[in-house]
Amino acid sequence: MERNIGSRRENAKKRRRAVFEWIVFRLVALILLIACVISFVSTQATLNQKRQEQAELEAAIEQARDEYLELEKFVDTDDLEGYMEKAAIEDLNYAYPNERRYYDTSRN
Repeated sequence: MERNIGSRRENAKKRRRAVFEWIVFRLVALILLIACVISFVSTQATLNQKRQEQAELEAAIEQARDEYLELEKFVDTDDLEGYMEKAAIEDLNYAYPNERRYYDTSRN
């Protein structure tokens, strides 16, 4: 009979250990799954941000390309005086003597 009790204790210990290992395994798997989901969401947010930055940079490139083509047009036509006049008026806000300029201040 004593032998049977010892065997039962060993079996009970084995079952407890198996249950403990099963719970630990499930807990570790759950933690890894949560970490993967968090990593995935973070990566998607970064990806969306980078796509937005790419769109902004592409728009800036297009604007710079348009400016380059405009400047190239002035250089090709040898109309440097016209270009300088345009740059003085638009960029430096110069004006001819007795010229009146009206600015729309109702829109901001």
